[in-house]
Amino acid sequence: MALDRSLIARLPLFKGLTAAELDEMLRGARSVRYPKQSAVFEQEAEAHSFFVLLDGHIRVVRTTPEGHQVIVRYISEGEIFGVAAALGRTTYPASAIAAVDCVALVWPNALWSELSLRFPSFGANTYKTVGSRLQETHTRVVELSTEQVEQRVAHALLRLVNQTGQKTDQGIEIDFPISRQDIAEMTGTTLHTVSRLLSAWEERGLIVSGRQKVTVKDPHALVVLAEHRDRR
Repeated sequence: MALDRSLIARLPLFKGLTAAELDEMLRGARSVRYPKQSAVFEQEAEAHSFFVLLDGHIRVVRTTPEGHQVIVRYISEGEIFGVAAALGRTTYPASAIAAVDCVALVWPNALWSELSLRFPSFGANTYKTVGSRLQETHTRVVELSTEQVEQRVAHALLRLVNQTGQKTDQGIEIDFPISRQDIAEMTGTTLHTVSRLLSAWEERGLIVSGRQKVTVKDPHALVVLAEHRDRR
């Protein structure tokens, strides 16, 4: 069954494409469901496909040569991912794990060059996304090498709030399940340290932390912590 162009027409990635061009883009795609915690693809596996997330959140995880897992970023609805070809790679540089039940559009990797050439705005938007992620990775490397743990954790929570935050009565909730271990893997620290920090911030009224849920009550206070302006 042909996929409906309404699936992608509203997404910034496909901005500028006509109805006929959207239909052409979708001709080579299929829709796939990924259950929570399942792998969309594994690090260093052959890059057979690229993806656009329609529903859910994807956790991108890289395993170091020493065997440590690092959460590189989260992919949100409407984002392209797994575009190894845009990086000149034949394998995936990291694993993609469904943080919740997900639905993605999947294209064969062999179509990447053809689609990016035939639809320049799609290619340009993809490279813009890839460039933005590389810049974010650079920023995080600087954070890991120059910032104290409290700053890194504050920056991580602010990034997630900016990316997926939903307003609630308590504050701004990170809109997918995230554990303290996940935050530790994002910030290069230990579960014990993250637990201690979040508990202290909860006592101060900065956040509300539950089972795999974090709500930021005072974003400004987190910004102050991230920028190291809090001298307490």
